[in-house]
Amino acid sequence: MFLDYELEEDLMGLKVQPMSVTISKDKQNLIGISIGGGAPHCPCLFVVQVFDNTPAAKAGTLESGDEILSIQTQSVKGKSKQEVAKMIQSVRGDVNIGFNKLVCPDLNEGKSIDILMKKLKHRMVESMSSQTADALGLSRAILCNDTLIKKFEELEKTSTMYKGLLEHCKILLRGYFQLAHAHKLFGDVFSTIGAREPQYVASESFRKYADAHRSIEKFGIKLLRTLKPMVSDLETYLTKAIPDTRLTIKRYADVKFEYLSYCLKIKEMDDEDYAYCSMGEILYRVETGNYEYRLILRCRQDAKKRFAKLRHDVLEKLELLDNKHVQDIVFQMQRFVTALSRYNTDCHQKLESCSDIFPIEVDLLPTTLNYHKKNDFSEDGQEQENNHSEGQYTAINETNDDLNVGDTELLELGGENERAPEFGADIFDAPNNTAIDVNSSNPFESYPRQRHVMQSASEIDNLLD
Repeated sequence: MFLDYELEEDLMGLKVQPMSVTISKDKQNLIGISIGGGAPHCPCLFVVQVFDNTPAAKAGTLESGDEILSIQTQSVKGKSKQEVAKMIQSVRGDVNIGFNKLVCPDLNEGKSIDILMKKLKHRMVESMSSQTADALGLSRAILCNDTLIKKFEELEKTSTMYKGLLEHCKILLRGYFQLAHAHKLFGDVFSTIGAREPQYVASESFRKYADAHRSIEKFGIKLLRTLKPMVSDLETYLTKAIPDTRLTIKRYADVKFEYLSYCLKIKEMDDEDYAYCSMGEILYRVETGNYEYRLILRCRQDAKKRFAKLRHDVLEKLELLDNKHVQDIVFQMQRFVTALSRYNTDCHQKLESCSDIFPIEVDLLPTTLNYHKKNDFSEDGQEQENNHSEGQYTAINETNDDLNVGDTELLELGGENERAPEFGADIFDAPNNTAIDVNSSNPFESYPRQRHVMQSASEIDNLLD
């Protein structure tokens, strides 16, 4: 139905700029655009879509929503879109198109509350199961068929695996650190015993055994220095690479929902237009240039570009992440096995070099070990042992009055003036530089006691830094 009057165009605050472009056709005699509007309902013809990898897309001048004014300088005013398409196809060679560029300073003007609600709907539908969506009459086929969302789920599983692997590595490093600290304590104890041993052969044996334990401690620290970069690489992959890819996928999903919302909005506007046409009526927005529809077309084109770019970025990141995942796992396992093998080999060789020092012969004084002292926890047993010690001391004094002074001093270790150490008393509280007192009831009182405190993970880092 043709109008007997012409309404003024409603630009909705938008601007147009006259331009022209010359486009070379492809082998199929096409330039790669779809046309909308035109007679008999709309006073203008406009570009609905510019297809990818076509001559029009490569030229980069025509965009969705631009009004077509002429073909080969011939005006298209009052023509239908089928007639304009035939005009373009009839041209041989390059096609010159005159058009009004739709200038949109801010595409957010097309992001109405309706678009935001559609984005929310798509996001809700994506989180639903297929059965729930079908029950509500919602289609989620375009969401379920997205391979990138499925790869995102696989990425979550990989992240969980790396968390467990990282935690296991930290526990392992902490255990090896404590083992190295224990070897250091063993080395200090044997070194102290060797320094105080009067016999030369025994002293050298203890010293050599102490050096072996200290060397094992160094092997342990070397192992920790080798395995610490492994933990750092795992943490980088877990705390930087995976979250960055996850964030990119979320941005991609947000742009995808926006693109789908614009597509759904355009479909609704097309259905509305067809419904009014079937009733013989024309929408106000259509007969005034359909600028609202053309703005949505431009917004959809922009969302599609961002969608395609982010999809490309996500595919690249996922590919790089998969390659890094495979390569890192192989490399880290090789580093782990090699470091442990070297550590075990070095420790075995070091301990094997000390096999010739055993057995170690030492000279012990008769009173070095108080064999007559019994660790009886009951009060009756303790009194019985004390009475037995006092009786033995009295018998020795009665039968050995002719002993020399030195022997008498040795025998007086069990006398009344030298009280036996109570159970639970710390017999290793003497400082390191205190000499052994042979007249004491416990000759080992002067040996230093090595106190072992469990080290935390922060101390491991401080040691390795």
